[in-house]
Amino acid sequence: MTENTLMKDGLDKRAVVRIASGLIATYPSFNAKGFSKLVLESLHDLELKERVDLIIEALNKFLPKKFSETAKILKALPKHWDSGDENDPLSGFAIWPVTDYVGVYGIHAPSASLDVLVKLTPLFSAEFAIRPFIEIHPKTTFTYLNSWVEHRDEHVRRLVSEGTRPRLPWGKRLNGFIEDPSPIFPLLEKLKHDPSLYVRRSVANNLNDISKDHPERVITFLTAWSKDRNEHIDWIIKHALRTLIKSGHPKVFPLLGFDVNPTFSVKQLSLQQKKIRVGDLLEFNLDLVSKKQQKFVLDYAIHFVKASDKTSKKVFKWKNISMRKQEKLALKKSHSFKEISTRKYYVGKHVIAIHINGVVIAELPFLQTEA
Repeated sequence: MTENTLMKDGLDKRAVVRIASGLIATYPSFNAKGFSKLVLESLHDLELKERVDLIIEALNKFLPKKFSETAKILKALPKHWDSGDENDPLSGFAIWPVTDYVGVYGIHAPSASLDVLVKLTPLFSAEFAIRPFIEIHPKTTFTYLNSWVEHRDEHVRRLVSEGTRPRLPWGKRLNGFIEDPSPIFPLLEKLKHDPSLYVRRSVANNLNDISKDHPERVITFLTAWSKDRNEHIDWIIKHALRTLIKSGHPKVFPLLGFDVNPTFSVKQLSLQQKKIRVGDLLEFNLDLVSKKQQKFVLDYAIHFVKASDKTSKKVFKWKNISMRKQEKLALKKSHSFKEISTRKYYVGKHVIAIHINGVVIAELPFLQTEA
């Protein structure tokens, strides 16, 4: 993936050719020429998700109208699938419209569709395609999910945790789980000792999603896990609580082995400059003297000025620190105000704040001026 490569390039002409070639191998009467022509005449001007939708509609025109027939074709597809360039991180995108096709046109045949998705998910996660089935056919889908937690393929086991994430990026939100995540917890319980980091990371991400709406439930759930902790459980707990750590929820820090109430006799925050321009570094110093032996999480937040002249806080990870009683610590840090695509800077009064275990211990204003 080069600097100029875009995500949508994962669904380019080469991907269309691979889809057509795979389908011909499993469905010889597939009109590859007509399919390719229909897709390619509109593909260039579309963004990524629009390309997915375009290919789904084209597949619907050239695959059998009876989903039971299409299901047989798609279940055989992995044996003939061209995975593309192994050095291309976007090569997996080619199968994405095929899995999502199942979520659209197989929605009235849940068992047949889920049998297809379990075959396709190792090629590219079916986490988006399974979500309509969770909403519309929960009983049938959860029967499959409960069987998949012990599947031999890590991609299938990961589909259980990733497909049920309430706030999956790029995916449709599962509002039922946002309101009540109770059905998810038994699945994650069965996956907590999974040997695959790929799966355990997904478990942590699911719990992190849930924590945004139900922090106390996640803390209670992970407190129970902490009684049977090992290296894998510790890793999941740490990553599952990352949002609550940044927000400074007081109950998460003991779970992670940090002191509940760190105390300091001296703390001083100073800025190297009180005025900066876009492109500058904001440099700051922090001095601490510990009142006791303690371990804590040190972060900093910047309250950025928005277009409305109001501010919006963004918390940045700094470091985890252990200190002895009366130990002194002098820290230096810088934050770049270089222009980036994900943030637009506005002139005005900003604030930098130092967080220890999520609690603000010091803050100072600074001014961003015209470049």
